[in-house]
Amino acid sequence: MKREIAKYVSECHVCKRVKADHLKPAGMLHPLNIPAWKWEDIHMDFVVGLPRTQKGYDSIWVIIDRFTKSAHFIPVKTSYTAATYAELYIARIVSLHGVPVTITSDRGSVFVSRFWEQLQKSLGTKLIHSSAYHPQTSGQVERVNQILEDMLRACVLTYSTKWDECLPLAEFAYNNSYQKSLEMAPFEARMGGGANTSELVRTWRASHLRARFGNTSRRASEENLKRAQSRQKSYSDRRRRPLVFKEGDHVYLRVSPMKGVHRFGVKGKLAPRYVGPFKISEKCGPVAYRLELPPRLAAVHDIFHVSQLKKCLRVPEEEIDTSQVQIEPDLTYEARPVKVLDRKQRSTRRSTVTMYKVQWSEHTEEEATWETEEYLRTKYPGGPRLSGSRPRRPKLGRPAPFGLAP
Repeated sequence: MKREIAKYVSECHVCKRVKADHLKPAGMLHPLNIPAWKWEDIHMDFVVGLPRTQKGYDSIWVIIDRFTKSAHFIPVKTSYTAATYAELYIARIVSLHGVPVTITSDRGSVFVSRFWEQLQKSLGTKLIHSSAYHPQTSGQVERVNQILEDMLRACVLTYSTKWDECLPLAEFAYNNSYQKSLEMAPFEARMGGGANTSELVRTWRASHLRARFGNTSRRASEENLKRAQSRQKSYSDRRRRPLVFKEGDHVYLRVSPMKGVHRFGVKGKLAPRYVGPFKISEKCGPVAYRLELPPRLAAVHDIFHVSQLKKCLRVPEEEIDTSQVQIEPDLTYEARPVKVLDRKQRSTRRSTVTMYKVQWSEHTEEEATWETEEYLRTKYPGGPRLSGSRPRRPKLGRPAPFGLAP
């Protein structure tokens, strides 16, 4: 009986969808191949959400060489089209370093646009996109983004919103800083010596030293990168576990509720952690799989890292209806107000604020939250109708209708 109970629990679809995994993340580390030469294989990403400068810039285009770790930080605007990015790419990258062999990036709208793909195809560059919702594929550029943001935070304290004027110096500082994986600075790996500064001018004045170091920099960089990758893999695999599926297996797909933590608190986390099961149609790599998604999820990229999947031990006769939760293309779902349960006024020193107790979609009345009238009217103009400023409580034991009439 004990074995039967254990088997029944392990195959329970409700348990599989809602219970958290207390295991190491699935999937061993598989580092990208070391490039053969400088600026042949590059990473791209964006730092967005920055304060708008006087010139209108609100984002940074970060482009990194995977071999020398050298980077370019280009100020851009979110309103730029793919054609504008193509012009910047030709002027700032191709003109200086030539046409790269591969470009690794996430699945941002610019990088998957038809114009961008056709441009790279005509140049002979292969585009490599990370699997859905697995930014670790571009971990190098994500780490550089963090360093860049820290430098800009320091600049903003002094120069306010003029962070775009600090980018050239930030780029110089990054490229002239020591890299543990290279055991040298990106400038040294790319040019055969450190960039000239007031301290290094005298040190690197002898040209024969530059030439001798430059002849061995590529070989030294490659050996240092190999050692660094081996060291990083050994550290990472200690905290991971191997997990392998085969074609035809059924798996659950991990999802996350939008604003589930800070809007619904503990109760908001009662939403299911997984949806599915879905059938694996293809193994796309050592740790990536293609799923057969339903038509309603056509906007979601169908290749996922193994860490996003959980094996289904027993395929149900009828698959769980995922239409109960509206899944967005980024594997999140947004709760919307469906009913006003109560209303009250909260007085502050300067004003009186009208509050509404709102029940949200996919949540019970016990999970209702108090929201301000201004927030509901601004964020959800098509939601439940809200009454005037004078509060009126519904009768005890009966919930208020869908919207309180004025």
